Amino acid sequence: MDLQTLTKELLVKLNEISLENLPILERAHRSIKVCRNLLSIFKREILVNDFDSLNDEIYFFKQTKQIPLAELIYFSEIHSFEIQFPKADKAAQLKFIKKKITKLNRFFLYNLDFGQYIKSGATHFDKEYYTRDHLDTYHITTSKFYFQDPDFCIPRDMLLGKYKAYDSLVGYMNEKQLKIKSGLNGKYLNRKPAEKIDWPFSNTDWVELVYALYAAGLFNKNKLSIVKLSKMLQEIFNFEPKEIYKSFQDIKNRKNSRTLFLDQLAASLLKEMDKSEG
Repeated sequence: MDLQTLTKELLVKLNEISLENLPILERAHRSIKVCRNLLSIFKREILVNDFDSLNDEIYFFKQTKQIPLAELIYFSEIHSFEIQFPKADKAAQLKFIKKKITKLNRFFLYNLDFGQYIKSGATHFDKEYYTRDHLDTYHITTSKFYFQDPDFCIPRDMLLGKYKAYDSLVGYMNEKQLKIKSGLNGKYLNRKPAEKIDWPFSNTDWVELVYALYAAGLFNKNKLSIVKLSKMLQEIFNFEPKEIYKSFQDIKNRKNSRTLFLDQLAASLLKEMDKSEG
């Protein structure tokens, strides 16, 4: 069974669910279900066939399993958050979001060393962190689960999944906070409606363009955040992007070109230049 193909199929399913524009609780519920299904398939496959080498085992727990696991944690957190989210009082809503962001920041601070290990691309502890032989040596201290299946879990797979999921969750909270604040101060409500251009590309293309402009230095000159830059572009284009931070994580995880949309823009421009010179 090709596990890599299964992970790609999962990402396609999650994207299809996203494009249905479902209520967030319904989207989270369906996303959780497909992630759990894939993890069950992974577990059966590992129990039957195991790994050919130590490197294969490390790669599976560090990379392959993380795709459904991080998504599962992300949508589980969103589902829990949205169920408890205050329905009316905007002050209470902002307070609730702030409390959640504080909790996420506490997690990153508590796991600062592990976060640095991930971000640096280090591998010297991979054998201890991402193989099952060390489950008893490196005890799990941050997981909500007190029992871990020794055949399908390693010391740091749940922590790594949380780290990836919580990174995306911070973006979700920031976007939600901005929407509520915008409604409070009327900043985007009282402007005279302007004629907008329809955005003919995908949500991922939008995120790629916004981050490219941000990375090129637009934020330095105008002191713009990613979300604020996206909001300003929405004044021109008739498009409402979804989950900007989460989409950027997906772009970073692409196997081929991570600048697919920008590559297409460059190719189109070069083609137009060639036509004008003909």
